[in-house]
Amino acid sequence: MIFQDLVPYLKALHILGLIVWCGGLFALPSMLAWHDPAIGQADYRRIRRTTHYTYTIAITPAAVITVIAGTWLILIREVYEPWLYLKLFIVALLVAFHGWVGHIIVSVAETAGTSRPPSPAVPSLLLFSTILAILTLVLGKPEFAQLTGPEWLTEPLGRQLPFDVPS
Repeated sequence: MIFQDLVPYLKALHILGLIVWCGGLFALPSMLAWHDPAIGQADYRRIRRTTHYTYTIAITPAAVITVIAGTWLILIREVYEPWLYLKLFIVALLVAFHGWVGHIIVSVAETAGTSRPPSPAVPSLLLFSTILAILTLVLGKPEFAQLTGPEWLTEPLGRQLPFDVPS
């Protein structure tokens, strides 16, 4: 396939995006801990802008690049293994974590003084365990031969689809 030559570049882009994305997700909870209304208004505004711009200009684009490059790698290399599906589920949890951090940033910015971000320890522990699970699956590529799905998912049933399939 013609796209096979792109695999090393896509892997590098995927890994670089993942480093920026996960590094930023580790940094943002610590940055959010500085959101204290007791500090001066100028400092509060500076910290709020920094977290907002870090999230929107660096971390979210890195997440999008990571997901797109990873999707292309799956399609080009035609990797459809059980460990990959579990990894994709955990990546979905990482995306949900990303959204949660964004929600906290907006909540702190819009309700100055009334919304308190969580301690950085809790998000960091959640993020660390999620990244560890992803790395374990990617680097270990465990066999899940002993896991079997229900028969209706693994065997064709020979039934007609409930809608017309275009030819």
